[in-house]
Amino acid sequence: MHDVARLARVSVSTVSYVLTGTRPISDATRARVLEAMATLDYQPNAMARGLATRRSRIVGLLMPMSERGFGATETAFVTGAAAAASDAGYHLVLSPIGAGDLDDLRRLASQRMVDGVALMEVQVDDGRVTALQELGVPLVLIGRTSDTTDMSYVDIDFDQTVREAVDHLVGLGHQKIVYVNHSAATIAAGYGPALRTRDSFVAAMAGYGLEPVMIPADDSAAGGRAALAEALGKAPDLTAVLAMNENAIFGILAELSVRGRRVPHDVSVVSMVTSPAVAELAHPALTAMTSPGAALGRLAVEALLRQLDGTGAQHQQLLPCALEVRGSTCPVARPKNELTGTGLPGG
Repeated sequence: MHDVARLARVSVSTVSYVLTGTRPISDATRARVLEAMATLDYQPNAMARGLATRRSRIVGLLMPMSERGFGATETAFVTGAAAAASDAGYHLVLSPIGAGDLDDLRRLASQRMVDGVALMEVQVDDGRVTALQELGVPLVLIGRTSDTTDMSYVDIDFDQTVREAVDHLVGLGHQKIVYVNHSAATIAAGYGPALRTRDSFVAAMAGYGLEPVMIPADDSAAGGRAALAEALGKAPDLTAVLAMNENAIFGILAELSVRGRRVPHDVSVVSMVTSPAVAELAHPALTAMTSPGAALGRLAVEALLRQLDGTGAQHQQLLPCALEVRGSTCPVARPKNELTGTGLPGG
């Protein structure tokens, strides 16, 4: 920095202000400093700066690697978060710390390896949130606990998302709709999206005077097959399936095919909280409630960085998924006697 200052004919503090942006510097002076840096091939030492400022310029994204694995939809959250961190001159570190890994979480926080964290896969009662608050770690949730008082979060608007999915199917004439959720273990553990979509589905169906049928499914193709078999046992006349389980959706489609149920002519299928990459893999391509994952990842990190800079108030924001109609939904098929007029009174 002394060499840069000498070549640019400015003070060392001016070089520091150009690097950190902590004070306004004229365009002409900034240009001289940057030219001197380029001439000397000067690169700031991030570790040294971190020691001096007590900031690592690293933020953590805590995302447990569950049985669902890491697919295209999860990747969108990470890429959005990483882009926001990079734009602000930060690095993003992904850490698979789950709700039961509190010792690892406390170790991460106590070593000051990150300046703050964004937390994913949030449970309605999540011990990680309490632990981070007690440790004084700046925190933003991608998801919500049951009590969001004094919490900053971004999340999917599950009420609107489920309502629009049910509206789409009912608008096509479907009344026998089955919802395939995440696994029973995931629901029992209090995973927020699984609980909120369950409740939203019940409310949306009740709004139409229809009976809600929900089936839990393990997060695998085999789980999807088993869930579809169970669904047909409970509602043999089902005409539509709404699913929020990307790993199970292909098993659902396969089981429908094995049982001679054509998609969408016999059974319409909507995949919920899904990336376009996954929806386009299916045949036919899936009508989906597309996840705003990249936007949520970016919003969470931007809110976190405002906390770190002391410029951000509490941030709470919901984004709905967007309905994208593809080839897996169509109007419900009418019984043959309605098509031919046979067997009807007065026919």
